[in-house]
Order: sequence, then structure tokens, then C-alpha cells
Amino acid sequence: MAYFDAASSAPLHPVARQALLAALDEGWADPARLHREGRRARLLLDASREAAAEAVGCRADELTFTSSGTRAVHSGIAGALAGRRRVGRHLIVSEVEHSSVLHSAEAHEADGGSVTRVPVDRQGRVAVGSYEAALREDTALACLQSANHEVGTEQPVAEVASVCRAAGVPLLVDAAQSLAWGPVGGDWSLLTASAHKWGGPSGTGLLVVRKGVRFAPRGPVDERESGRAAGFENIPAIVAAAAALRAVRAEAAEEAVRLRELTERIRARVPRLVPDVEVVGDPVRRLPGVVTFSCLYVDGETLLHELDREGFSVSSGSSCTSSTLTPSHVLNAMGVLSEGNVRVSLPSGTPEEEVERFLAVLPGAVAGVREKLGAPAAAAPAAVREDALVVDALGRRCPIPVIELAKVFGDVPVGGTVRVLSDDEAARLDIPAWCEMRGQEYVGEEPADGGSAYVVRRVS
Repeated sequence: MAYFDAASSAPLHPVARQALLAALDEGWADPARLHREGRRARLLLDASREAAAEAVGCRADELTFTSSGTRAVHSGIAGALAGRRRVGRHLIVSEVEHSSVLHSAEAHEADGGSVTRVPVDRQGRVAVGSYEAALREDTALACLQSANHEVGTEQPVAEVASVCRAAGVPLLVDAAQSLAWGPVGGDWSLLTASAHKWGGPSGTGLLVVRKGVRFAPRGPVDERESGRAAGFENIPAIVAAAAALRAVRAEAAEEAVRLRELTERIRARVPRLVPDVEVVGDPVRRLPGVVTFSCLYVDGETLLHELDREGFSVSSGSSCTSSTLTPSHVLNAMGVLSEGNVRVSLPSGTPEEEVERFLAVLPGAVAGVREKLGAPAAAAPAAVREDALVVDALGRRCPIPVIELAKVFGDVPVGGTVRVLSDDEAARLDIPAWCEMRGQEYVGEEPADGGSAYVVRRVS
């Protein structure tokens, strides 16, 4: 089985496994105690903090170990907002942040705060000027991920940190996806990360709060981890996380070059091997091992199952998942195709042969899914109005509305329109994306009985 989902969770690094087993024997005692076992545990904890701080590029006393990356984000945002409450209650986030950041933003709004969500371009990248324009006198905190978890696009963190610093606003950086490849540059104020993203054990996160940043921990606190992460430290997991981070950093420069070549191969060949595919994300400023593409007329969940049967573990930000039936917020913000979405994220050490096998298997898997969905073949049932052809896709889930559009579009004369009736939220994203890919005009959305009408005009 080829595991191509490292952006979700990387396999446990061999060094982490060794460190974890050793620390289970040596680091089980309470590091707050003065007896021999306690002192031994304290030495392991302090050494791990020093190693992690060196990798991050901060002081050891600025770094706190948390129970997860999500907990680090929630604690970091809540503490920074509380520490600067006298300044105001305005929070800035990008539209493509990890859900942990967006959930914190929603909780802040529910508590009476205000949030500005900064848009991104079609490659998933924020504009520095947009962050600068969002800053206000009552802005307490800004948040920006270092690299996107779904499409791999790297963000201009250093530049955004500079404009935030000039305005006296701290910037929190979610570095979960990028920290394995190097420290985050720029004058940021807070940083979070998650060990299982770089081959450490799950259930271990990092929260860094720079000296001078006003921070007030929320909820009950105790004497551990500077009062920022209550509860007994999981020293074996912390030791393994720090060891893994040091190990992957030692390999990062060489491995980044190798993985980047493999993902470039996927980016270049998938559109040639599979028709009607959009490769998404910044082609240059991106993580080394991540490549994401979307396939027209494909149910993303079904495609993932087909690839799993062929021996490939990949993930999807597709709108077509039975758990949500709503588009990925990242793909939605980018305005790109969401249906049939596949994210390939290669772990360190991925052999070239596995990538070649994936490229050999993918065309047949996509074709099989499209054949099952009947895309596109005979004309779909349609009714003719005076001004437009109408396709009734009410009650049918993505990618069916786009498939039905494609089936009849060739029958429409240049200048004519098609009105696609749909009650699936994904159609609001996927039909405009289809128009962008096909060079046709998306006229807009209109109210319709039972849903919405998406109007497309044929221009060529």
C-alpha cells in the first residue's frame, strides 16, 4: 500500500519510535518533583524543549508543549485575544486557514468579537495589501498559516508579519504543514505546530509566544508549561516529537529537492493523462511534497475508494463527500473546481516507482468513475424555455449537475444559455469553475423553485 496522505499525518519517523520507547523507561516520573526519577524526567523535558526551540528559531522559555496542534491554536488565539482585550476585539484570519483557526474565529464572534476574513487568489495565496487593509485600531490579533494544508500553497508570512508589526498587531502563524521543512521566517509573534505532521507521535503540539507579546491564558491554569497548557506533560511523546523534528530537519534540504521533482512530475503529467483536470495551488511557492488536482464529472469520494482498491491512500477536499455534502472551504475560497478533488501528499522516502505506478493507475480509475456516472454521453432530459435550455438537476448531488450541463451544452448555439436547476450547495462553486475551465461565460445565479438556477452562456 502506498501512503500518499502525509499532509494529514506523517508516518512515525524511525528516530521518533526509538526515542519514544527509550523515554517510556526514563521519562515516566513527574518532572516537577525533586527526587532522582523526577530530575531525570525534567532533564528529558528540558532537552526536548531546547531542541524544539532551536528548530523553531525561538527561545526555549517561549515554547510550550500542548496536547495537540489544535489545542495549541485554540489556546494561542484565545490567550492572545484576551491579553490584548483593552486594544479591541477584532481578529483577522485568511479564508483558507485550518479549521482549528476558523473554529476559534467563530467562537470569538459568538462571544461578541468581530472577524475579518481575508480572501485569497485562485492559487490560494493572500495579498499582503489585503492584510494591511484589514488592520484596524481595534485589531487584537491576526492569523496566517505558513502553507496551506489542502493545496500546498505557501503564504507570504514574513511580509504580512512586517505590516502587522508596523501596526503593533501580533501575528499568529499556524506552521503545522511547513515546520518540518524549515523555520518560519519573519517577525511573527506566536506560532503553533503539530508533531504528527512531521513524523512525531500524535497528541503533541507546540505553542510559541514571543517575549513581549501580551498573553492571558484562558480557563483554569496550573504551574506546568508556564500556565499555558494545564496537566501532566506527556514526556515520552514530547521527547519523540523533538527527536523527530530534529531528524526530519537534518534530511529536509535533500528530501525537499527529491519530493519536489516527484510532485512536479505529477503536476505535469496528470493533465496529459486524464482529460478535464484542473491542477490547483501555486505552481512555485508551495510545499515540496503536496500536489492537488480536481477532475470534472467525478465523485471525489468514489475516486478515493477506487484508488484505495488500487493500493493508494490519498485524500480529498472535494465537495462530494458523504460526510458533509458541502464544498471544501479552501477550494471554495480559491474559486477552483471542487468535484473529483485529489490531494497527493508524499511522505519522506517515497520511492519514485510508487509515483510512476500512481500515474499508471489514475487514468483508469477516473475513467471508471466517470463511466459509472454516465459522463458525458447521451443528452440529458431537458425542457426548452423561450430564452434558455433548462437542465433539471434538483435533488441530485455533485458532480451530477455539472455532468448534465456538459451533456447538453454542445446542443446550445453560440450566444445561447443553459439554466441548471440545482439544490446542491456544491453547484455554486463547480459550475462557475466549469465555465472557467471551458472558456464559457458564467452569467450568474438566480432564485428558482426548490433551489437555484445557475445560468451559463455559450461564447464559443
